[in-house]
Amino acid sequence: MLGLPPSTRVWIAAGHTDMRKGFDGLAALVQTALANNPYSGHVIVFRGKRGDMLKVLWFDGQGLLLLSKRLERGRFVWPQATSGAVSLTPAQLSMLLEGIDWRMPVRTWQPEMAV
Repeated sequence: MLGLPPSTRVWIAAGHTDMRKGFDGLAALVQTALANNPYSGHVIVFRGKRGDMLKVLWFDGQGLLLLSKRLERGRFVWPQATSGAVSLTPAQLSMLLEGIDWRMPVRTWQPEMAV
């Protein structure tokens, strides 16, 4: 996982994105479709139509970083909205990148109440 600065916001672009787009195409989408600045330092996550591929665009202060991940099995969990953006926490981004349902994570162990 990336070591993001504490003030970094994470956004996922609702709907699906043409995964043939690179730095410039995704930066243009951030400006037009999301009305955001691709050089703001926020992390923007895009998902392909099949749902098994993500691209992450982030300006780290020196240049744009483009990370791509394709799941061999399963699909990335995505919001039902077809446009706009949804804000995530860095922890939710970590779950998303692992293929975990970030919307309703389930604890594998519940602490017992002290009597």
